[in-house]
Amino acid sequence: MFNLFKKTPAPTLSDFSILGTDLHSHLLPGIDDGAPDLETSLNLIRDLQNLGFRRLFTTPHVMSDFYPNTRDVILRKKDQLQEALDELGMELEFGAAAEYYLDETFAALLKTEPLLTLPGNRVLVEMSFHQPYPDLHRIIFDLQMKGYHPILAHPERYPYFRSTDDYENLKAMGCALQINLLSLTGYYGKPVQSAAKTILGLGLADFLATDLHHARHAENLQQALSHELVVKTLQSSVFQNNLI
Repeated sequence: MFNLFKKTPAPTLSDFSILGTDLHSHLLPGIDDGAPDLETSLNLIRDLQNLGFRRLFTTPHVMSDFYPNTRDVILRKKDQLQEALDELGMELEFGAAAEYYLDETFAALLKTEPLLTLPGNRVLVEMSFHQPYPDLHRIIFDLQMKGYHPILAHPERYPYFRSTDDYENLKAMGCALQINLLSLTGYYGKPVQSAAKTILGLGLADFLATDLHHARHAENLQQALSHELVVKTLQSSVFQNNLI
């Protein structure tokens, strides 16, 4: 009799293996606001493995004012980290691209040297959280003319994008959209969570990613495995993570 009133346990996920691939993180030691040193890099990678990810493409910031990373710096750091992974016998596919900040410096860079890309010649880009890049349509067009396929990082986090038209226009420009997993939990605030729901509801989200910077992110990702919206999203939607 009493079992009739027993509350059904909320659904949970064992891990994020349904995604398999993470395409946005900050794991290279000491070059941006992610891992400060090699030990932290290795610990964060272990965290991602424990969360079910088997392919990692880390994406350090390239931002002229704060993180003026170059192609050579990123690839050298990637090789150092790969060597450490090999020595420890940590078996996973590990690559490095970049998260490019859209500004005048990036527009100039696009004209002068090859960009660091994710598989499929995809380029991860981001914008200021205060205002959109003033010539966004043009720079997205220029990327495509160079043979790149742009992915806009965390569109749900830009406060000037909040309407259906905003997200549909981004897709019409040729931008794939990558949502942060933690946006679904409210980690960045309710407006961001609401924007993520809008993008998902429109069927416009192409990728989910961790945007992992530090141990606190890893802890919250572990908790996200039992978050109702995260569970529902991963059980009901298909993303392109494993297609790159």
